[in-house]
Amino acid sequence: MILPSALILVAYIPTPRDLEIARMLGWYRIPLTTAPKVVAVDYLAFYQPASFGDTHQWMIEYLAPVRGHELVTRAELLRDAPDHPRAGEEYFKLQLGPLEKLTEPIRAERWKRITFFYTTGEYLLKAKTIHDLVVHNEERKLLWRALRERAKSNCVYGIPEVDISPEILAIVLGIKDAREANEEDANGERETADG
Repeated sequence: MILPSALILVAYIPTPRDLEIARMLGWYRIPLTTAPKVVAVDYLAFYQPASFGDTHQWMIEYLAPVRGHELVTRAELLRDAPDHPRAGEEYFKLQLGPLEKLTEPIRAERWKRITFFYTTGEYLLKAKTIHDLVVHNEERKLLWRALRERAKSNCVYGIPEVDISPEILAIVLGIKDAREANEEDANGERETADG
C-alpha cells in the first residue's frame, strides 16, 4: 500500500524490454548525465511511451518500490552489449521490489513527452491523468524540502576513510621498496616547501 507521504519519481521506461528487465531482474537504469537530482525515492512510476503500442502507450500502468541504488557502467548493466558506444558511461542502477499494476492506468492525455518528474503517494492515489500528478504551489516547496532531506540522508557516494600503512600501500601500488617510496615523498615535500 502506497502511503500518501511516499516520494515518487515518474520515470520514462523506453521499451517493453526495459519494463521486463524491471519486472524480471529488479532494476532500472538512468544515465548519470541525464539523471534527476535525487534518485533516493520510495517508488518509481513507469511512463510508457509510443513503443508500448496502441493499447499501452502514453500512460502509467506500473510502479515499483525502490530498494536502493548504485553507480555502475552501462557495460556492467547490459553485458550482452560490451561494445556499445556508451558502454563505459556511468548509470544509476535502481534496485526495485516487485512491480505493482495500478487498478486504473494514469493516462497522458495532452502530455506525451515525459522523462522524469517527482510526485507524492497522495497525488498518485488520486490521479486520473499525468497532469493530476503535478505538485503545485506550497506543496511543491514541501516536496522539494523532502527530496533535499532524502538526498542528504541517503548520500552514499563519499570517499571512505581508510588508514593504510605505507608498506601495504606500496605493495598494492606495485612499488618495490616502501622505504624508497617514503624517501621520494619526503624529498618531494621538501622541494615543494622550499620551492
